[in-house]
Amino acid sequence: MFDNATVLITGGTGSFGKKFIQILLGKYSPRKVIVYSRDELKQFEMQQEFNQSCMRYFIGDVRDEARLCHAMYKADFVVHAAALKQVPAAEYNPMECIKTNVHGAQNVINAAIECGVKKVIALSTDKAANPVNLYGATKLCADKLFTAANNMVGDRGTRFSVVRYGNVVGSRGSVVPFFKKLVADGAKELPITDARMTRFWLKLEDGVEFVLKSFQRMQGGEIFIPKIPSMRIMDLAKAIAPHLPTKIVGIRPGEKLHEVMCPADLYYETLEFGDHYVIMPSTRFWSEADYSVNALGEKGHPVPDVFEYSSGTNSHFLSVEELREMNR
Repeated sequence: MFDNATVLITGGTGSFGKKFIQILLGKYSPRKVIVYSRDELKQFEMQQEFNQSCMRYFIGDVRDEARLCHAMYKADFVVHAAALKQVPAAEYNPMECIKTNVHGAQNVINAAIECGVKKVIALSTDKAANPVNLYGATKLCADKLFTAANNMVGDRGTRFSVVRYGNVVGSRGSVVPFFKKLVADGAKELPITDARMTRFWLKLEDGVEFVLKSFQRMQGGEIFIPKIPSMRIMDLAKAIAPHLPTKIVGIRPGEKLHEVMCPADLYYETLEFGDHYVIMPSTRFWSEADYSVNALGEKGHPVPDVFEYSSGTNSHFLSVEELREMNR
C-alpha cells in the first residue's frame, strides 16, 4: 500500500512520528515522506537521523489551513498526530488547546479533501472516551470531526478514520521518564497519585504497526481500538525502582483512576475483531458499508450489552517483570 506513495504526518517530530517513519522506511519504499510540524529545532535534529532522498520537512502549524494544503499537495496518505496533549497545560490555556486540537483537526480535514488525499487516520487517546478534562474533550470533538468528515467528501474519494489507544511506554509525557529521572536524581521515594490507578500500556512500535494495519482495514468512519494490556501504577513503580518506597500524593485535576477506550454507552456501535475493536460511526451518508467485515476481509461481531473496555477490568494485566522488560 505504501510503496511509491506519498505519506504526510502532522506532528511528525514527536515520539510517534519518529517511530512511524522508522518503521515505514524499513518496511516500504515510499515515494515521499513529509514531516509537517512547527518546531524547526526538532526538524533539524530529525534530519540528522532521517536524511533519505524521499524525506521532506515542512515547517507549519495545523492551525494554518493554507500551509496544510501546500504540504498535502499530491499526498496519498495522511497521519494526523499533532496535538496539544498536556492535561494541566490544556486546563490553563483552554483556547490554545481548542485551536490546535479542534480547529487544527478541521483544517487537516479541509486540506485533505481539497488535495484529494486517499486515506487519513487521526490519532486519538483513551482520554477521549467519557472525557473529564479539556484535552480529552477536544480529542473527542476531533474524533467526531474525522468520522463525520466522510459525509463531506461526496464522490471525491477521501476517507477518514481514527485510531485510539492508551499510554505509550517511554513517550514524552509518560510517567516512565518522570520516574526514571527521579531515580537518577537520587529521590528517596516515588510519588503515586492513587495506589488503585491502572492504565492501558502500549509499546510505541506496536502503536505504529496498528496504525499501518488500520490504513489497510479502514472503509471510512471507524474508530479503531487495539486490544492491549493494562498495568497497575504500583507494579510500574516496583518495576522501575523496587528499592524505593512510594508516597500517595493524591489524584490530579482531570485525572481518572481507570481509563476507558470503548464506553459502555456505545456498546451498540462497537464490534469486536480478533486483535481490536471498532466503534462504528453513529451517522453515515457516504456508504452502506458493512463494518462487520473490514477491507481485509476480517470479520467482527457485536459486543455484549454490558460491554466496556476499561483498563481497570481488562483481562490482561502486565506483571512487574513484564513491565521491567518493556521499560528496558
